[in-house]
Amino acid sequence: MIRFRFVEDHHGAFGVKRICRALGIARSSFYAWRAGEKDRRARERAEDLLAAEITVIHLASRGAYGVPRVHAELRRQGRAVNRKKVERIMRERGITGVTRRRRRGLRFPRGAEGCRRWPDGP
Repeated sequence: MIRFRFVEDHHGAFGVKRICRALGIARSSFYAWRAGEKDRRARERAEDLLAAEITVIHLASRGAYGVPRVHAELRRQGRAVNRKKVERIMRERGITGVTRRRRRGLRFPRGAEGCRRWPDGP
């Protein structure tokens, strides 16, 4: 969080206790955040490795695979990962599959003669 980063950057000049009191945060929260820094870095590295695997699978499909197929391929390779995590990583890195179906909007074109806009309207 930004507040904790601020405390980290300025604790040498003012002290943790004084800054935390001024910002209205608990010192224990700051120290818990600081202790979790190593775990966050490890999680980011693991997600970068997963993103590389996702990219390889996506490129092997010539860009056709989306989230469901990439997730299924990871499961086939023995990688137990949540579908939502795959979806988030693909969204964050701009990896999208090909939509092959044409989406249809309205049933009738706008302004077409003889088409009613509402079931019981003119």
